[in-house]
Amino acid sequence: MSSALDQRPSPSASRPPTAAPRRRTRLPALPEARWAFAALVLFLLALPLHLLDGPAWLWGPLFAATYVTGGWEPGWEGLKALKDKTLDVDLLMVVAALGAAAIGQVLDGALLVVIFATSGALEALATARTADSVRGLLDLAPATATRLLPDGAEETVDARLLAVGDTVLVRPGDRVGADGRVTGGTSEVDQATVTGEPLPVAKRVGDEVFAGTVNGTGALRVRVERDPSDSVIARIVKMVEEASETKAPTQLFIEKVEQRYSIGMVLATLAVFAIPLAFGDDLRPALLRAMTFMIVASPCAVVLSTMPPLLSAIANAGRRGVLAKSAVVMERLGEIDTVALDKTGTLTEGTPRVTDIRPLPGTAVDEAALLSLAASAEHPSEHPLAHAVVDAARERGLPLSDASDFASVPGEGVTATVDGHTVRVGSPTRLLPGAEPAEHPHAQVVAELEDSGRTAVAVVRDGAVVGVLGIADRPRPDARAAVAALTELTGRTPVLLTGDNERAARHLAAELGITEVRAGLLPQDKAAAVKEWEAEGRRVLVVGDGVNDAPALAAAHCGIAMGKAGSDLALRTADAIVVRDELATVPAAVRLSRTARRLVIQNLAVAGTFLTVLVAWDLLGTLPLPLGVAGHEGSTVLVGLNGLRLLREAAWPGRPSP
Repeated sequence: MSSALDQRPSPSASRPPTAAPRRRTRLPALPEARWAFAALVLFLLALPLHLLDGPAWLWGPLFAATYVTGGWEPGWEGLKALKDKTLDVDLLMVVAALGAAAIGQVLDGALLVVIFATSGALEALATARTADSVRGLLDLAPATATRLLPDGAEETVDARLLAVGDTVLVRPGDRVGADGRVTGGTSEVDQATVTGEPLPVAKRVGDEVFAGTVNGTGALRVRVERDPSDSVIARIVKMVEEASETKAPTQLFIEKVEQRYSIGMVLATLAVFAIPLAFGDDLRPALLRAMTFMIVASPCAVVLSTMPPLLSAIANAGRRGVLAKSAVVMERLGEIDTVALDKTGTLTEGTPRVTDIRPLPGTAVDEAALLSLAASAEHPSEHPLAHAVVDAARERGLPLSDASDFASVPGEGVTATVDGHTVRVGSPTRLLPGAEPAEHPHAQVVAELEDSGRTAVAVVRDGAVVGVLGIADRPRPDARAAVAALTELTGRTPVLLTGDNERAARHLAAELGITEVRAGLLPQDKAAAVKEWEAEGRRVLVVGDGVNDAPALAAAHCGIAMGKAGSDLALRTADAIVVRDELATVPAAVRLSRTARRLVIQNLAVAGTFLTVLVAWDLLGTLPLPLGVAGHEGSTVLVGLNGLRLLREAAWPGRPSP
């Protein structure tokens, strides 16, 4: 039997590493397109017969079939909307076409039906392509995976049937079947389709890999850590699809006004028809003018101005690992003028390391005992600093005692009973309230650590401080560039909000170019700062990752959570999630939102201009019905396609240069 880490290439190895299969809806697959094509063919058959004065029994049935094939679907949808006491623009278009036929303008009415049906088909295609760009992410995950059995044998299984705890073999050139962690082998994995990283990333035992990424020249054993339905790719698709079902405030306002506008338009159409008749105009030209007015005054392009840009932006951001939970969020992102950033796990990597172990004199505790005591108390905690303490103890091979009566207070620390002693580990200023830090015997140690940029963690046993740990966390590689980009976007430097000590916070802020720091904050203090800015009229974006950031995320105009290390509460509270913790995608998402907002304004301007010019032409002059139809439907298609520009890869603003 060959080794599970056999280096033989699989058939998929010949595929280009970054090439991802794509779903692409074809026009004939859409029922709207098929009906529009049938209407067009029937119209083209009837047109020469009508223009050449052929017998009515030849072209009449063809035009009638054109009306039916191109108009039955919008007419039926309009009648269903009317049943719900909603006046649908589609119904008005069908009524206008039938009205034109009633006064003998059969050709013009049929042309309206064909153009309207074609416009609907193009809109349906645009919507389908938007969905394709999101659902296509699912195609990145392979259909099958090689699962390793306990006896070392291999079996090929449906990747969707993999379970947490399974071990899969990923041969060179294969796509990873599920999110998991490497348990054997080394290789380089192309993660561009998920994280956007331009170069393959080295992977070895203990590293995380993602479904849909492409293995390089080595072979890997991967232990599945997430159900395939909960993989990064699956979550992106799910959240983007949910966001696509929401409506932005601008769209909701337009739809609210649309109903009143449509009723007013019908009344205006009746007036355009009745007033000329009252002054002696003939029935036919009066009715033709009224039908033309109803067509060109319909707000189809206005209604379509808002959602395509926002939905396209959501899809594009989702492909880059930024999940906006709704169209409301995508619209709000572009409105922000103030940014507040958390420190640990947001500006820093969130994987701090213990750098100093300082037992206090006279406590009969040495470095090993101090670290073991702190790690035993911190072991049940999920805080990054707690992980750092526990990892440091394990690296040194220190024993950990069982902890009972564990309690954690965000912003303060943890309390637990260890070997019969009450142990508290956390912020020095929070654990011993009621006295100034300088009065504590550990004050000099704390000051030394904080002056050097460390985070000081006090260890208290039975009410007495027995030592202090120094913990440091590295800034993210793209943090400084992201801060600079956010400063450029908002016109003011981001603010650092942290529960960490003042010295450590200012040390990091100076390194990243941040000038305003608020340190030593409890969760409610962070939320209060955000509410204070909001009360001043600012629109605040908060970026965080922990439980202590959740109140501020909820209070902000818009909140973004770092998805990889973010707490469940922060992820639920935030309006958007950065799946791969790339801080550089935050300013990119803000830029994308502002681009979407500009396209919305452009669309509204184009739609309004077309509507105004065509209505004025019809009322003040003589607007031919075919030209009115072409102008109305052309503007609708134009604004739809303009919004879909944001689906292009080039529309993503990219990461700031470091």
